[in-house]
Amino acid sequence: MRLLVTGAAGKVGRAFIPAFLAESRFADWDVVALCHNRFVEAGDRVSIVSGSISDEAVVAEAMEGVTHVLHLAAVKESPDLVFDVALKGLYLLLEEFRGSAEARQFVLLSGDCVVGHIFQPYDAPITEASARKAYPGCYALTKVLEETMLEQYGDQYGVNWSTLRAPWIMEKDDFRFALDLGKDQFGGPPWTEIVDEDVLESYRKGRHVPVLRDARGNYLKRNFVHVDDLVAAILATIGNPRAEGQLFNIAMDQPIDYGAVGEMLKASEALEPIEIDTPFHSNWFDNSKARMVLGWAPEVGLEQLVDRAWRYEREENDPRVVWYPG
Repeated sequence: MRLLVTGAAGKVGRAFIPAFLAESRFADWDVVALCHNRFVEAGDRVSIVSGSISDEAVVAEAMEGVTHVLHLAAVKESPDLVFDVALKGLYLLLEEFRGSAEARQFVLLSGDCVVGHIFQPYDAPITEASARKAYPGCYALTKVLEETMLEQYGDQYGVNWSTLRAPWIMEKDDFRFALDLGKDQFGGPPWTEIVDEDVLESYRKGRHVPVLRDARGNYLKRNFVHVDDLVAAILATIGNPRAEGQLFNIAMDQPIDYGAVGEMLKASEALEPIEIDTPFHSNWFDNSKARMVLGWAPEVGLEQLVDRAWRYEREENDPRVVWYPG
């Protein structure tokens, strides 16, 4: 078997490939890594194809002899790249895939942006049957279109597809910097959009942790997943007949409660919680289908997420870099 991984040098790809190669079930599989701006190392079972996913010749080369595809490549709020990467790229992959006699399974990584995460209100847990309600911006729109395109290839051409929807993916010290009040903040929206600049500057002079409140005045509850748990879910999906034509939510068992985060960091790091009102909505991303069908369960909960983020020390060759806006 031969697995093509697009976006192989990204956060998920770099965690996935070593785990895949170490999994005994895939011991006789080879990996093709499609890379563009960043690269992974080639090896005995890993070959590299370099180029843009919007280039038909590059995609044809990458798809040669491929039985399974893991599509991770994406762009965030980059309108100039949206159609080439998110839509044309997926279309080219699917056209090659459906015309291949070797093709077995196409796996797409999607996100909770498709259902609007904290930007859209829900009165019940968000399941795979919940309506798609993307938040404003091109990234969420492209994920809606990607999911729809893949499902249509299943309906129109019998393509065996599986889609995994993940919320905000955490690794290393990501969660720590998601709560950073300074210029090193990871993710968004920027604090300056929801906090007065003078007030924000005063917060930055102390040791504080932001504790967000939702549109109803309660502590915000937002969904996350650690990259290790996401990788485990992908491994459980590839080659799994129960995943055929299925969509799965892949998230922590419970959303992160910002009030609990504040209390935890006050106790462990002597950070003083500061409450920030927001227009966001608390939601619960239900992962019960993945637990039942895939036999998967996340291992990283709130305590582990916080502990890993605050204990992580970066090496000199591992600088903190934001590769995309948004």
